[in-house]
Amino acid sequence: MALTMLIEPPIKDPTPHMLLYQLSKTSQVEILNYQSCSMQGIFAQFPEILFIHRTYNPIGKVLYTFLVDGPQVRLEGPLARAVYFAIPAKEDAEGLTQMFQVFKKFNPAWERVCTILVDPHFLPLPTLAMEFPAAEVLLSAFHICKFLQGKFYQLCLERPVERVLLTSLQSTMCSATTGNLRKLHALLNSCIPPAQLPELYSHWLLNDRIWLAHRWRSRAESSLYFQGLEVTTRTLSQFFSTTPCVEQGMASLLQYMQQNSGDRASFSLCLSPQNSPAPSDTTPKSPHVVQLVESRIQHSLNAICTEPAAQLCLGEFAVVQKSVHLIGSGSEKVNIQILEDTHRVQPQPPASCSCYFNQAFHLPCRHILAMLSARRQVLQPDMLPAQWEAGCAASLEGILGSQWSEMLEKRLVVAFLTEEVRRLLQHCSQEEFERRYNTLRELADSWIGPYEQVQL
Repeated sequence: MALTMLIEPPIKDPTPHMLLYQLSKTSQVEILNYQSCSMQGIFAQFPEILFIHRTYNPIGKVLYTFLVDGPQVRLEGPLARAVYFAIPAKEDAEGLTQMFQVFKKFNPAWERVCTILVDPHFLPLPTLAMEFPAAEVLLSAFHICKFLQGKFYQLCLERPVERVLLTSLQSTMCSATTGNLRKLHALLNSCIPPAQLPELYSHWLLNDRIWLAHRWRSRAESSLYFQGLEVTTRTLSQFFSTTPCVEQGMASLLQYMQQNSGDRASFSLCLSPQNSPAPSDTTPKSPHVVQLVESRIQHSLNAICTEPAAQLCLGEFAVVQKSVHLIGSGSEKVNIQILEDTHRVQPQPPASCSCYFNQAFHLPCRHILAMLSARRQVLQPDMLPAQWEAGCAASLEGILGSQWSEMLEKRLVVAFLTEEVRRLLQHCSQEEFERRYNTLRELADSWIGPYEQVQL
């Protein structure tokens, strides 16, 4: 049935498409190449820079997604820049050569490809260079960012150090100037233990050729670029990595592309670790199920929290309802990202999060509520500190009864960071104090400028 769905295009897509597939002895798809007429037209219009992303399946199959990139591409929407899908028989020279040759046969514009962007783990570079002899193969800024982000979590660094590195990484990726890249490189050398530093391949930050392919974007354009690729790659993982049935995964992916071609923010994702099977409860949820879960969460907030606390949490939940949820589960902690900075959630009661809203008020923030929504759970009394339970915090109503303002939010951020820096400087040795102070001095000078001496 899934194979039939692939062969017969959806009614909503009257344009012809190209589908080549080969079945194994067990009647399962072994090789697949797919491209619609519109995808072929997009590639013909923007062939200069090709972005290749790989998504793995539980049974070991890998989906190659070709996307267009570059200054001229102004496409929005889920997978709007995707121009080709391919599943090779194997990730060896023979299988990939066949995949690239089929792609070139149906896309004469391949001869105009000048740059190909790949991930750091892309090993078959000789095959790629042989099939695209005129193209330069570079590591993509997005994949380097995701690689470093994953390494920061794997190294189990102190939370303040991890937070500084993640913030610096995000800022540098959105403004990848030579100076910013060198500062991030120096920061890694000062914060990461020498024995673990080789795992980060920090020399990539000093390879200017890599960043020339990304540096033309402004800060705002870079932010949208990373956001769009994050949604795209997680969408691919959601459909292709959550089911061992290749045909069903591809059929669901193509159906989703047709149904959501103009509404990127309407899709609710569950983030699973890359290259690994996703939990069974991360299948796409129907609108009815989503509305039911959200209604139950709102009811639990009103029933358990005091009125001011419930109003604050409902405001946070409103952000969740309008955002794409990206959730990665671990054994003890959950990393939450709602198209913004990544934060770490501790789901065990009382639930906590690294964001300043939770740190300041100790209330369920948008990240905790996103976790509950994805797990189809509701707020429990033991997830809330006693002072916020209904009937126990009447004296605080005057404090929280005022309207939330952007200025108040900024003051909370400043107060939290100031307290965190003060604690770090007080509880360390003299040698560690000098290192941390010098790092803070450098950050302050690079942010505001040495021409205006900032008092620390």
